[in-house]
Amino acid sequence: MGARRQSYPGGMNELLVGYARVSTEEQDLTAQRNALAALGVSADRIYADPGLTGTNRDRPGLREAMASCRAGDTFVVTKLDRLARSLPDARDILEELTKRDVKLSMNGSVHDPNDAVGGLLFNVLAMVAEFEADLIRMRTREGMKVAKAKGRLRGKRTKLKPNQIKHLLLLYNEGT
Repeated sequence: MGARRQSYPGGMNELLVGYARVSTEEQDLTAQRNALAALGVSADRIYADPGLTGTNRDRPGLREAMASCRAGDTFVVTKLDRLARSLPDARDILEELTKRDVKLSMNGSVHDPNDAVGGLLFNVLAMVAEFEADLIRMRTREGMKVAKAKGRLRGKRTKLKPNQIKHLLLLYNEGT
């Protein structure tokens, strides 16, 4: 299956490389995959990281997507927060793409790193993504405090049933 190249006036061809991410395994990548396809990214050029937060830079899908880009290509995401959840990470990724002459497209809007307004907009969007991540962490901590105070937060549930635990302890005490 060949990669789709987008033609532009002047004969320039570019490969569109898509990236999608969801924070938990329970979340679905379908909406992002569909949006990337609608933006012209072929299915075989969409890389994904299911179940990895945007604050984690060690993402195999992101690594593969970035590695597949060549000069003149466009790296496509549906929203900036799918790419990074912190301003420093977003800037680092953009800097790496820019050094390699790869454009960044966020939901069809191509970022121009040489445009002052584009730079401002990128930084504002990255700051909003970081702010959202901070709010999520804060709400999670608050929710855990409330649950703990009500006696509902007891940590991970044991995978063994009480009779299984007794049996294992018996075997251990017998030295078997």
